[in-house]
Amino acid sequence: MDMQLPPHTLLSNDGLPATPVAATAVPGSSQPIYRRLACHYLAAIQAGTLALGARMPSVRDLVRQHQVSLSTALQCLRYLEEAGWVEARPRSGYFVRVPRRAAIEPLAEPNVMAVLDPAQYVGIHEQVSDVIARRQQQLPQIDLSGMSCAPELYAVEALKNAAIKALRERPTLLTDLMPYNGNASFRQVVARRALHVGITINADDVVVTHGCIEALHLALRAVAQPGDTIAVESPTYFGLLQALESLGMRALEIPTSSQTGISVEALELAMQTYDNVKAVVVVPALQNPLGCITPDEHKARLVALCERYQIALIEDDAYSELADGDTPPAAAKAWDRSGNVIYCASLNKVLAPGMRLGWMTSGRWHERVKMLKFAYTRANEEWTQITAANFMASSAYDRHLRRLRVSLKSQREQMAESIAGHFPQGTRLTVPNGGVGLWVELPSPVSSKQVFEQALAAGIGISPGSIFSNSERFDHYLRLCCGKPFSRELDQAVRRLGTIAEQLLERSPVMKKM
Repeated sequence: MDMQLPPHTLLSNDGLPATPVAATAVPGSSQPIYRRLACHYLAAIQAGTLALGARMPSVRDLVRQHQVSLSTALQCLRYLEEAGWVEARPRSGYFVRVPRRAAIEPLAEPNVMAVLDPAQYVGIHEQVSDVIARRQQQLPQIDLSGMSCAPELYAVEALKNAAIKALRERPTLLTDLMPYNGNASFRQVVARRALHVGITINADDVVVTHGCIEALHLALRAVAQPGDTIAVESPTYFGLLQALESLGMRALEIPTSSQTGISVEALELAMQTYDNVKAVVVVPALQNPLGCITPDEHKARLVALCERYQIALIEDDAYSELADGDTPPAAAKAWDRSGNVIYCASLNKVLAPGMRLGWMTSGRWHERVKMLKFAYTRANEEWTQITAANFMASSAYDRHLRRLRVSLKSQREQMAESIAGHFPQGTRLTVPNGGVGLWVELPSPVSSKQVFEQALAAGIGISPGSIFSNSERFDHYLRLCCGKPFSRELDQAVRRLGTIAEQLLERSPVMKKM
């Protein structure tokens, strides 16, 4: 007989009720029973119902209360112990403990008063290409460099059935001409789901793209020309820097906080200083690589600032559906009243990386974006759009998202606990409230490029912080992916990374002088 999990009420960072872990780990989910039971008690620990030092129910109590096997009860407690939430005491049982990651300092805040670097033509492409090429030539056994989930965390069977259904209903689907603006059903579904992030549009406002990166390219081409300056977050996704370089545009990096996102004050100063800023590109929901969620007040100020200066705001939203809780953060586009915000979204991270499906709504640049899309890449193939539309229109899609968020939350916490246990003293980390990545600040003498090289030689792939900026200011940072279920093998990989960083720190000139 399966167990029943009573819900607990948790508080989010802003003090409002948030969806508890246990409430999303409902009976009948694809998670093993011991994981669901562990999520139940993790919710109680996080809510304070089980306080620090409190005794956990014994194995016999778990068996009796939840009607599970002895093996399941033991797996539950050991799972919580490996994640750092409980500790075993000889002849006394299990007790709640503070995870090791609680002792790690949060990421340092940027100096928003510092003089901004001059806007410059981006020179990142060669460096990024070198990192990618070396990783492809020497494929790592454990790859923590990307930002996607493990294939088994996606709705593999449901998507397969939806794809077969689409071909069964339209046998000529692969030989029909494609609608140049995208499949109508898919555009209707994404327009309807945009309401979840506060955006009110109709299907005709949607342009379907090859992932979010094409949407960003189209948006940049629509609002700027080669030689123009584009304000970006710092650090920012290296794919955006590559896009700017390929378009011959200048990047102006704006200090960005791991708590509040891009500095609106520093951005306004940049707008006053540079007369050819044509656009601002931001990721307000689970920024890549920081993982921060910009507060609503800051999003409203950002939209108003760009509107006042008549500078386009381009919003990249690839991750909001992966934020903790059942309600994703509101998009900056929700505060747009004049069409000055171009909103770019993607299903790569939340539904299926293999589909490369994205979409955008372009406000006052809508007609220009449509023609640019037609001119450069024509239409997306229709099969994946219909497959996605069929699945997303059903309640199964929301169930999939709930399961995915629960898994990612657990994986992030376990990865953070492993980093806290294995990385050198002075490491800093802020665990985000969602998403698939962790941005790790190493002690400043440690070079991420050297960590990357030695890790790759050891069969581990990472993303060095140096590729997330056109400067060298993030060379002592790493981005690590939490998209795979945590395992002993992953813990050993993190331990190896910590050892590499520790050895580099010990050999650094700064440490030798001490």
